[in-house]
Amino acid sequence: MKKDQKTTTSDEHVPSSAHLSSAPMLVAGTRAPLFTLMSSDGTKVTLSALKGKRVVLYFYPKDMTSGCTVEAREFSAIAEGFAAHDTLVFGISPDSIESHEKFIMKEGITFPLLSDPDHAVAEKYGVWVEKSMYGKKYMGIERSTFVIDPQGKLSGVYRKVKPEGHAECVLSDLSA
Repeated sequence: MKKDQKTTTSDEHVPSSAHLSSAPMLVAGTRAPLFTLMSSDGTKVTLSALKGKRVVLYFYPKDMTSGCTVEAREFSAIAEGFAAHDTLVFGISPDSIESHEKFIMKEGITFPLLSDPDHAVAEKYGVWVEKSMYGKKYMGIERSTFVIDPQGKLSGVYRKVKPEGHAECVLSDLSA
């Protein structure tokens, strides 16, 4: 694992723009913010109902974009490894359920995608941040992953991750 991918006690590797979020910086050992979101499988996913399970939540910017496709494919390719650790995986983006369904069908994604259209959950997790592209500023998702232990506390926080190899990094940390 790359040292700069996992942040457990500080935010030293988080870009300064992330501090524009009104949510406090989440670190390992703190309680995961609760939420209820619609899932691509047509159900509501409520974090409190998952107590007793380990959960991986990965936030990504947009369905069917190159980096997000790489990340989704890699989480899908090693889904059995997460299942072997009794871990549920969910991807979260602001995209609609319809967009998620198309993304799942096109890419063969093997886990549910959750729709956060008003980015309220992304804000709670501190990943709805100001970004910049070609000198233009806008708000969007900072690619981040949170591992939640069976008691509902964060056991891993990965900020500003690179899509390639990230899923394997998370699984490796679960195995350690």
